Amino acid sequence: MKVSKFGGTSLASAPQLKKVAAIIQTDKSRKIIVVSAPGKRFDTDIKVTDLLISLSSAALSGEDVEKPLGLVVERYKQIAGELNLGQGILKTIESDFIDRLSYDMANPVLFTDQLKAGGEDNSAKLLASYLNSLGLNAEYVNPSEAGLVLTDFPQRASVMPQSYERLSCLAAKDSISIFPGFFGFTESGVLRTFERGGSDITGSILAAAIKAELYENFTDVDCVFAANPKIVDNPIEIQQMTYREMRELSYAGFSVFHDEALMPAFKQSIPVCIKNTNNPDAPGTMIVADRQYSKRPVTGISADSGFSTLYVSKYLMNREIGFGRKLLQILEDEEISYEHIPSGIDNLSVILRNHQLTPAKEARILDRVKHELEADDVHIRGDFSMVVLVGEGMHNTVGLAARATDAIARTGANIEMINQGSSEVSLVFGVLKQDEKKILKELYKEFFSAVYSY
Repeated sequence: MKVSKFGGTSLASAPQLKKVAAIIQTDKSRKIIVVSAPGKRFDTDIKVTDLLISLSSAALSGEDVEKPLGLVVERYKQIAGELNLGQGILKTIESDFIDRLSYDMANPVLFTDQLKAGGEDNSAKLLASYLNSLGLNAEYVNPSEAGLVLTDFPQRASVMPQSYERLSCLAAKDSISIFPGFFGFTESGVLRTFERGGSDITGSILAAAIKAELYENFTDVDCVFAANPKIVDNPIEIQQMTYREMRELSYAGFSVFHDEALMPAFKQSIPVCIKNTNNPDAPGTMIVADRQYSKRPVTGISADSGFSTLYVSKYLMNREIGFGRKLLQILEDEEISYEHIPSGIDNLSVILRNHQLTPAKEARILDRVKHELEADDVHIRGDFSMVVLVGEGMHNTVGLAARATDAIARTGANIEMINQGSSEVSLVFGVLKQDEKKILKELYKEFFSAVYSY
């Protein structure tokens, strides 16, 4: 039995849903289908999830919701009409969104979550209806009734252990289960959503729960590439990679697969295959526990912007017991997680994601570090990018770091931070955002275009 997840572009229009249906029909082992909300139909289009965020904002502000609601419903109406599904399914979808707008707004985050979840939920209902119209035995599955239990608010939404046993019952169903991604419910019945891209997580959880032979993740590319094809011309295709390699690349900007989605599949050793809805016969990229290593030590290169550095300096910092703990406690008090902590004997830097910071938080952090920790210097600097080299063979390769730094030096850019050794499969460089693209191109040239002597 396989679990197959289809992303937003795969469900953006009626022609795309027809492709999804054809893929399901070609393999009877595809018994559990996870769906995202309809995505973009063209470059300037708006995803349904973004339309729902605008709808939520209007509702919370007390504005007229008729127009933003109409935009959402129209997307489903167009798909349903082109699939000749009739008015029944459309009335079901429209009523669902109207009901969601009547939910309690006391907690804006939870109100927005349940409204956003309507994108995936109604996408699943629409696909189930279409498959039934084709004569297939398909059934929409409600995550609450199936047993997908998530953590309570305000904790970050994550799956609870009891979910796996409850969800395992899906394996016994004769019908094709159409399961909405992105959300689940707490034990008390409160809807929670994963982060954006969370449908990948739902699919991985279901694959682990039923111990699937394969978790297929259908998107709009044939495979995972060694670098971003929007930056590097014709990057090589990655045919096979390990969970660890994919995790590191996803962390640093690979948008093909949500980085958290690997953990459930990894724990059950379930292989994952990245495939293309528009070209389903392409072999795709297999993500496995172990693989045969080639002579090329670097599997992929990725980069992501949106980082800031909290720089702290204090003379004899290395002799002060508890300094690091106290600093991290200040960040914890502000509900901020950190990414990296490169350090020296009298200074350290904490790499943070920009989206966690606000001017008020920054001011409080700087003030507390200055006065409570008696730092000699403390400041926050933004506009950083992380460039990451990833490969299982890297830690056995002599001179790799030197080659990487030489390549970066050729661009004229400065390296602000290096993190090597904490992971056996990655080498991380902190650079200024303005230098990100030229560094990525030069590193690709060095490790994928050069003649190898290994």
